[in-house]
Amino acid sequence: MGQQTDASVVLRLGYQALRRAGLSTEQILTQAGVAMSQLETNQRTPVSAQNAFWLAAEQVSQDPDIGLHLGEHLPLYRGQVIEHLFMSSENFGEGLQRALAYQRLISDAFQAQLVCENGRCYLTNGTQARPNRLLNRHFSECAMSGVLRFFKFLTEGQFQPIFIDFDFQEGAAPEEYFRVYECPVSLGQKETRLYFDPAILKHPLWQADPDLLQLHEQLANEKLQELARYDLVDEVRRAIGATLEQGETTLESVAAQLQITPRRLRTLLNDAQTSFQQILSAYRCRLAKKLLANTHESIEKIVYLTGFAEPSTFYRAFKRWTNETPIEYRKRKQSD
Repeated sequence: MGQQTDASVVLRLGYQALRRAGLSTEQILTQAGVAMSQLETNQRTPVSAQNAFWLAAEQVSQDPDIGLHLGEHLPLYRGQVIEHLFMSSENFGEGLQRALAYQRLISDAFQAQLVCENGRCYLTNGTQARPNRLLNRHFSECAMSGVLRFFKFLTEGQFQPIFIDFDFQEGAAPEEYFRVYECPVSLGQKETRLYFDPAILKHPLWQADPDLLQLHEQLANEKLQELARYDLVDEVRRAIGATLEQGETTLESVAAQLQITPRRLRTLLNDAQTSFQQILSAYRCRLAKKLLANTHESIEKIVYLTGFAEPSTFYRAFKRWTNETPIEYRKRKQSD
C-alpha cells in the first residue's frame, strides 16, 4: 500500500462538525492548509494531513479535548456504500462483518477487527504505530463518536457500548468521557477497543434485501479496485522521485523497483486510465514548477533535478506544460 489516505467524506464530515460546533471553519481549514475547494471533490486526502487539522482545531478552539467534543457534532454517516452494505444485510452482525471488509473505503486509518471470545465482543483497531499524539487521540475520540452514532442508527437505538479502551495515555476526565459515550473509558491500553453486548449481532435489519446486497458488494469491490490502482500510481510516483536525478527513470527501471514486469506495469497503469509517460511528465512538471517558484536554483540545476538530458528538451517540455518559458514562469511566480 502507498501512503495512507482518507476518503473525501472524512473531510466533509469534519467540516460540518466544525460548523455545528460554532467554530471558525475558515480559520481552522486555512491554518491546516486545506482549501475550501477540496470539500467539493471526491479526491482522497493523506491521513498524515489530519495532524495539521487537529493542531489547528485545538489551537483555534483552545479546547484540549477538541476531538471528543467535535465528535458530538459529527453528522450521521449516510449515503455511502458502507451504509448500504450494512442496511441490506440480514442482521447487524452480518452487516458489521461486511463493513469491516470494506472499511478502507472510508479511511486507511481504520483497520478494525471484530473479536468475540469468552462471551464478550469488541471491535479493535489493533496496535497501530501513530507517533503523533494529536492524531492518535483526537482522531480516535472523534471517530468513536461517529461509530457509536452510526451503530445506534442502524439498530434503532439498541446498540449500547459497555466499555471503551483507548491506546493513548492522556485524555479527558472520566466523567466527561461518560457524558459523551455513556460508558466507562480506560486510557493507556495496548489497543483501542469498543466493547458491546454480543446479543446485538443478531439484531435484525428490516431493510435487508439480498438483491440490493449483491449490487452493493459489487460496487464496493469496484471501489476497492479503484483504490488499488490509486496505490499503484502513488508507488510509481515515489519510484520516479527516487530515480529521477540518476537519469534512470524508465518504465523498466520503475517496474524493477516495484518487482513486477514492465508489461504488467504497463497493463496496470492502462487499467488505471493513465500511462508511465503521463505520470512521469506530471511529476517533472510539478517538480519544475516548485523549484522555479520557491528556490533560486539555476535552470541548469533544475534540468538535472527533473531528469532531463538536455536544457533544450526541458525548455520545450516546460513551454508545452505552461505556455511559458521557465524564466517567464519564475519571474511571474516570484514577483507574486
